[in-house]
Amino acid sequence: MITAFVQFQLAPETTLDAATAIFRSTAPRYLGLRGLIRKHYIFDPQNAKAGGFYVFENRAAAEAVFDDAWRALVNEKYGCEPELTFFDSPVCVDNVKGEIMVLPQ
Repeated sequence: MITAFVQFQLAPETTLDAATAIFRSTAPRYLGLRGLIRKHYIFDPQNAKAGGFYVFENRAAAEAVFDDAWRALVNEKYGCEPELTFFDSPVCVDNVKGEIMVLPQ
C-alpha cells in the first residue's frame, strides 16, 4: 500500500464549515476510483491548510491520480500548487474491521 499526503493553502478566513463544503463538492470524484482504498480530507484552521491522506493499493495507482490534470484542478480550485509526499504503508491497523493488514515483503 501507498499513502499519499497532500497539502495546500486555503484563504486565511476559511472556516471548518466552508472547508467541509469544498471537500463534499470534490469527494464524489474519488468514490469508486480504481486503486484508491480510502481518502481522509484534512483541515488546519489555524494555518488555513487543507489536503488529504490517500491510501492506494500501490504506487502506480497513486501516480495515475496525481497527474498534471489533477495538479491543474487543485491549482484552479485553490489557487496554489499542492504539496505531495508518498509513503510506503507496510502495516495498517483497522479498528472498524478489527484487523491488521501486513503487506507481503
